[in-house]
Amino acid sequence: MAWRRCVLKWTNTEFQIRSAKATPRDNSPAARPSLLKPLAFTIGFTGCSFGVAAILQYESLKSRFHTGREEAEADEDLKGSKDMTYWHNWWNQLTSTQKQLVLLLSSVDDLWGSLTEGQRVATGIIAVNALVLCCWRIPSMQRTMIKYFTSNPASKTRCLPMVLSTFSHYSLLHMGANMYVLWTLSTSIVSLLGRDQFLASYLSAGVISNMVSYCSKTATGRLYPSLGASGAVMSVLAAVFTKVPEAKLGILLLPMVTFTAGNALKALIAMDTAGLIMGWRFLDHAAHLGGALFGVWYIAYGHKVIWRNREPFVKLWHNIRSHGNGGGGGRPGSGPGSL
Repeated sequence: MAWRRCVLKWTNTEFQIRSAKATPRDNSPAARPSLLKPLAFTIGFTGCSFGVAAILQYESLKSRFHTGREEAEADEDLKGSKDMTYWHNWWNQLTSTQKQLVLLLSSVDDLWGSLTEGQRVATGIIAVNALVLCCWRIPSMQRTMIKYFTSNPASKTRCLPMVLSTFSHYSLLHMGANMYVLWTLSTSIVSLLGRDQFLASYLSAGVISNMVSYCSKTATGRLYPSLGASGAVMSVLAAVFTKVPEAKLGILLLPMVTFTAGNALKALIAMDTAGLIMGWRFLDHAAHLGGALFGVWYIAYGHKVIWRNREPFVKLWHNIRSHGNGGGGGRPGSGPGSL
């Protein structure tokens, strides 16, 4: 793709690069990019995401069992060998700097321990988004960021950016809005799905929303790149609102105005549908709709089709692990986070 006389236009939700030679004016089928490869990538990535999530849940349960038993044995040994006098003497031997470092680490550990599991997962996602945001500010990385961290059906690199662009924001305001919604709903969604299933659905929603965006852009001939976690975050919002449609919500600066989660979801879907039909370019409405519809579908049907049918795959992994370790093992349980 020729990139000259490019005009960079940053909006609140998407990054667009416009060039007379970058966007084909011919909207004939021959001029439109093929979406077979992105579609195959979407299906394969979604399947792999849930497969890896099932394995991680299995390994996590197994690790917790062994770790809990080892910690109990260690506590018994510690009680028998070290009393408060030992720790008092150990503390007195530390320098002032070492004591401050220990106190700092203790405070960080207490803060981390006070977070819910959902907030911990959200913290990791926010950290990755913040790192990518910083990379956008490095001039020498601009070509790499545009190639791999913006999704565009007209680009030669179309599949990997479908994942990476989900963690990519150029505007701090854009990232802040998306991550605020994710943080607000993180406890609810992880309590509903569990950590591993949530991560699989979040990543899958990011890719699926980009696939829907690709289809919309290809159909309309408006082939421009976009980025942001809005599609994935919309899936989280839609999933929670679908599960608890009667929950009361309010506006941050207008606490007297309340509405139900179900009505809010309907309004968001209606707005994005109108934006898609009217051709509004301020938001990537197709990606928003793709993420929202995936979230609704997953809570209504998807977890039954995908997550509840993971047991044969987990059994296969269990047999492989047991054979590799030269011994058998107990039947893995379904674990937490199952709907």
